[in-house]
Amino acid sequence: MRRAVVITASNRASSGVYEDRSGQILVEGLAALGYEVAPSIVLPDNIEMIRSAIEEAIDAQANLIVTTGGTGISPMDLTPEATAPVIDKYLPGILEAFRAYSREKVPTTDLSRGFAGVTKSSLIINLPGSPGAVKDGLVIIERLASHIHDQLEGHDHGTSN
Repeated sequence: MRRAVVITASNRASSGVYEDRSGQILVEGLAALGYEVAPSIVLPDNIEMIRSAIEEAIDAQANLIVTTGGTGISPMDLTPEATAPVIDKYLPGILEAFRAYSREKVPTTDLSRGFAGVTKSSLIINLPGSPGAVKDGLVIIERLASHIHDQLEGHDHGTSN
């Protein structure tokens, strides 16, 4: 079974101002897609803490690491900056697909600065922090993640010629 880690970046959720609904939706959605998922890790918007949590998940050989929150343009939105140094190969098409899927429902989706990429055997995806955004993100994960995992595990692309 493939393992997933969910990391929520939110000052308010980490301090108990409100419940981490987006992280919970991701945990439940990824479990429904067949991943083994622990409860969401909830952290403040802090580059070092977010990066450290991602690195720990990579070191633990998580197949999928999904962050939620911190992808916007406010001064506290720092998740892409925390993620960028740990990605070996960027996969911009994942977030392009997410924005295309979400755009008609939420035009401000285009302001999301999240990254997606791979490092070692881990696929890393930054999603916005709203419940709707993570639900849309799960659609894209369902479409693409299995093929990415297969590639990271060394399986052949296959041919259709």
